[in-house]
Amino acid sequence: MDLFSNLALGFATAGTPENLFFCLIGVLLGTLIGVLPGIGATATIAMLLPITFQLEPVSSLIMLAGIYYGAQYGGSTTAILINMPGESSSAVTAIDGYQMARKGRAGAALAIAALGSFFAGTVSTFLVAIFAPPLTAIALQFGSAEYFSLMVVGLVSSIALAHGSVVKALAMVALGLLLGLVGTDIYTGTPRFTLGIREYADGLNFVALAVGVFGVAEILRNLEGESTRTVLMAKVSGLLPSRQEFKEMIAPVIRGTAIGSALGILPGGGAILASFASYTVEKRMSKTPEEFGKGAVAGVAGPESANNAGAQTSFIPLLTLGIPANPVMALMIGAMIIQGIVPGPNVATEQPALFWGIIASMWIGNLMLVILNLPLIGLWVKLLTVPYYVLFPVIMAFCSIGVYSVNANVYDLYAVAFFGLIGYVLAKLRCEPAPLLLGFVLGPLLEENLRRAMILSRGDPTTFVTRPISAILLAIAAAVLIVVFLPSVKKKREEVFVEEA
Repeated sequence: MDLFSNLALGFATAGTPENLFFCLIGVLLGTLIGVLPGIGATATIAMLLPITFQLEPVSSLIMLAGIYYGAQYGGSTTAILINMPGESSSAVTAIDGYQMARKGRAGAALAIAALGSFFAGTVSTFLVAIFAPPLTAIALQFGSAEYFSLMVVGLVSSIALAHGSVVKALAMVALGLLLGLVGTDIYTGTPRFTLGIREYADGLNFVALAVGVFGVAEILRNLEGESTRTVLMAKVSGLLPSRQEFKEMIAPVIRGTAIGSALGILPGGGAILASFASYTVEKRMSKTPEEFGKGAVAGVAGPESANNAGAQTSFIPLLTLGIPANPVMALMIGAMIIQGIVPGPNVATEQPALFWGIIASMWIGNLMLVILNLPLIGLWVKLLTVPYYVLFPVIMAFCSIGVYSVNANVYDLYAVAFFGLIGYVLAKLRCEPAPLLLGFVLGPLLEENLRRAMILSRGDPTTFVTRPISAILLAIAAAVLIVVFLPSVKKKREEVFVEEA
């Protein structure tokens, strides 16, 4: 009964006119940036963080969540219509979705993607509702040592699931941790690494860093490599799958939902991993594997269900443990901190309306997406013709205004420009910025729990291995590190990274 009463509270919170409005704004923005290749949910949420400072906490987090899972929907539109995935998690959809479009079944492919995503979103929302409370209860038993070890697991997992060089991923985490040290020492009150600039006494501005590394750097990369986009301009018709196509999509949608729900919880790129894993499973289980790559329904239904389920179950570690499963969840933590909310298990007990309101809004947002997306396909196709050199200056102007409005601090604008250049250079060096952001977000929390655990144990470092849960978590982290440094695993990671580049 507690589950139903909590869900009732959530729907009452998410169902207010104000929260419904921001949920609608979020899913529309998410679809829009998913449709426009090269921007991405991470960059968009980073750019919109300043706006959330002026909103109610529930409304801002509902909107940001809507942007994230809305982008999964939007990414499939470009993947199917122009063979260019708007989101990396939709890359697999392009393989068979575009071939269906070339055969005159673009409408059916878009409908299959939307319906599969809605089913996966519905199931994964209830999974979040079911598993979040017991995990929160477990997390409430954690002490400082356990939290420190859990964050180590999160950082190591982000290294393991990053692409390319392990050493570069480690370096990005280390850089993020170092940037997180800027500010005032939490126990002594002594300024650290502020370079004598008083504005940095409270640390580097999270919004400025996120907008720079993800937003500005991504814009610079896209302006540098803008290519001609050929849009399938024929009118999209036949938006309902045929009876045969509907039968073919049922099993892949269920399997994709299961795969995505499981992999989405893992730190790293849950939605991306889920879509690739689903495609592999569907091809191996198919009685006609030769159809894959030529317009197979399962090649669209499975991955699209998996990436949407993965996107939503990634909220489980965020809501229960305060640990981000991917860069977008790290930005969500940043938004919570901006609003004065301490991420972690206490959110469920201290602010149940916010906790359950976010969960309920996911189902409402998914319903909005499936109703709105298909009628708006014509609009999304027209937006694909807008050149980047027109679009990006407008985005940059709004970013600058937004970042400045948070603290009215000109140093934040310098920080955006600086981190934008840093992010661009890192991209050129083929270093992923995601581990850097996770390190920056988790760094202060990692330090705080490390020092608190040492104080409570009177300086005894064995407290991290004598406490059973902490010891198990550290053993998991060590095992993951050993695996990623194995020569065969390192070689495979770098081969995949070269192929994607």
